[in-house]
Amino acid sequence: MSRFFDIDAANAALPEVRGILALLRDQRFELIRLRDEVLERQSAVEAAAEAPAGGAAAGSARRAQAAVAELRRLRLRMQGVIDQMQAGVARIDELGITLRDIETGLIDFPALVTGRQVWLCWRLGEDEVGWWHELSTGVAGRRSLADLE
Repeated sequence: MSRFFDIDAANAALPEVRGILALLRDQRFELIRLRDEVLERQSAVEAAAEAPAGGAAAGSARRAQAAVAELRRLRLRMQGVIDQMQAGVARIDELGITLRDIETGLIDFPALVTGRQVWLCWRLGEDEVGWWHELSTGVAGRRSLADLE
């Protein structure tokens, strides 16, 4: 950990982080949707390739080419979403914050309390940083800042 946050600094970072995490969550859902669409279309392309050639072979070939082009477009879109997500994750990392879970927007801020390292814990939807936990425990071990010694 190269930077330590106090509660005020962690809360001051929340406006920027909140926006990044909300965008990451939306991008994650979009990526899952695109993946499902790719898998569905890939199955259709494979089924069409296995179909016997008949009198409508030219029409089937055109449909297969269009399906392959659509698959390529979907994969490029997926890569674009991945690239955007990587940029968001990199920005969180630049801020010195640890991203724990994109779906819930869970992050940890490294902090020092009476000489020991702890995590200040925050999740998307919470108003301010109000939780902390030891380095060795996860979100399940988080406790209220009022309990911080």
